[in-house]
Amino acid sequence: MAEKRIAVLVVMDGVGDRPLRAIGGKTPLQAAKTPTFDSLAAEGQNALMDVIGPGITPGSDTAHLALFGYDPIAEYPGRGPLEAFGAGLETKPGDVAFRANFATVDSKMVVIDRRAGRDFAPEEQAELQAALDGIEIDDVKVRFKATVEHRGALVLEGEGLYADISDADPHETGKKILTVRALKPEAEKTARIVNKLMRVAHQRMKGLETNKNRAKKGIPVANALLLRGPGRHSDVPPLPARYGIKAAVIAGGALYIGTAKYVGMEHIPVEGQTGTIDTNFDNIAKKAIETIEAGYNYVFVHIKATDNASHDGNIAEKIVAIEKTDTLVGKIIDAVGDKIIIAVTGDHTSPISIKEHTCDPVPIVFWSDFIRPDSVKRFSELDAAFGSLNSIRGMDVMPLLLGYAGYFEKFGS
Repeated sequence: MAEKRIAVLVVMDGVGDRPLRAIGGKTPLQAAKTPTFDSLAAEGQNALMDVIGPGITPGSDTAHLALFGYDPIAEYPGRGPLEAFGAGLETKPGDVAFRANFATVDSKMVVIDRRAGRDFAPEEQAELQAALDGIEIDDVKVRFKATVEHRGALVLEGEGLYADISDADPHETGKKILTVRALKPEAEKTARIVNKLMRVAHQRMKGLETNKNRAKKGIPVANALLLRGPGRHSDVPPLPARYGIKAAVIAGGALYIGTAKYVGMEHIPVEGQTGTIDTNFDNIAKKAIETIEAGYNYVFVHIKATDNASHDGNIAEKIVAIEKTDTLVGKIIDAVGDKIIIAVTGDHTSPISIKEHTCDPVPIVFWSDFIRPDSVKRFSELDAAFGSLNSIRGMDVMPLLLGYAGYFEKFGS
């Protein structure tokens, strides 16, 4: 049997786009200077990819589950558990987890600011976290962790909890925190616990020293918690069990770290990896090379800056993010190109003109120094349509990567 290769997946979040008049009818991928990506496209195999399926607009969480080889419909636990894993607040089967925001409410629990001013010093986060973590309501324990700015993750531990409930977050200002409803009879207990928790959290938060100081400075106080995206942890076979591989994730965003950890990847921290355009691309490249050489069989590298630029409608920043990722991948190829099979793609399309996810397929290229090339010469949404792999789905990526990497036994005699 041939020597196994390390499988590498590089995802530029939201990299797919549509032609833009402002840059001569090109997409940002076409307008960017991408010598590495174009070389991979010319020497590799290309395709357009419907990450979930044709016509389906992917969420970032479901898209990554598919890219990791999991059925995003049958095996999606909900956003909450993935955020919790990414925050380092791991869940176990039966727990219900949520995305959380610090918020500002008035005396009638009407939301004034859904982000409570957004900016929080570490000591403010620590005091708020201490006030919320460990709350007990009936037989249910609350675990809470503050993450970035106004955000956090919350987990309910206890018997008989289900995630089939409505959000407490009204998703806009000027409305009261919502009374949570059970969407299925078995979730009545969870709804009751969350409704009590909203009141208890408010009572604990409003008198904190952090809020007294923020009020003196004219900064919105964090006197309430908004919960959304409930999900119940369920067991899925992790990548080591499913494929017999040791897998790593290099990412800056909690959701991507959490989704990867949920399926059994080990998070490799990188100094300066922020998930924004200011992220340290050079350090990411260095850490990816170290990880590839450290005995892992699969390395996932996530770049968030392309998606941030898309949501902001910032063409120039999206092009810069693409070009910096091109340089990053070039460094990986130069250092360990003879050891890897690499795929470069996006998790969804986020057109600058829309500033949101859409169902348009994304380009993907598979490259190794042994692969049979097709006729495509450039890496873009339009060029990929002529690739030899035609049209694939997100769940095809892992089998293709690991198949080329040599991790699958022959099927049949």
